[in-house]
Amino acid sequence: MDARLRDTLAAIDAVNAEDPNRLVVRGEERPKALGEAELATDWVTQLVPEPSAALLLAVRAHHLRRWTIPRSTYPDGRAGYLRWRRDLHDVHADDVAVIMGEHGWDDATVTRVQDIIRKRGLGRINDAELQAFEDALCLVFIETQYDALAGRLADETMTNVVDKTLKKMSAQGQALAATLR
Repeated sequence: MDARLRDTLAAIDAVNAEDPNRLVVRGEERPKALGEAELATDWVTQLVPEPSAALLLAVRAHHLRRWTIPRSTYPDGRAGYLRWRRDLHDVHADDVAVIMGEHGWDDATVTRVQDIIRKRGLGRINDAELQAFEDALCLVFIETQYDALAGRLADETMTNVVDKTLKKMSAQGQALAATLR
């Protein structure tokens, strides 16, 4: 890993470490955004032996400053949830572009990172990095939120959540998900 990538990841981690929300990650309490970013990075490196700088930056910044825009600021229901998620993708993409600019990244790489974070083309184009990104996020969801959701949701609803999650994943991602249960 070159110095610029290492320094940019450290800058992203510093922002993620500001998250006031907490998450227990493999037995250790961490700032939620930082813990999720670290887990997602671990999953990406299992999915892609030599991930590009763009993929590493995108996965590390996928929840950058998410805590600043709570879900409660959007209307209830699916439409409100989807709008919140779309707006968050734009915030994460814009914020990481600033950090990358401070570290001298070229426009093409910045745009690629933003496209990955925004999931541009997911399900419509054959993009192995974008699919690895989605797989990693799904794996983090399963690892960190599955048990809590299973305790809150009815069995049928939970089955639907699992089915929808698995449908978004590649065969490789699904195989890794099977190791979590």
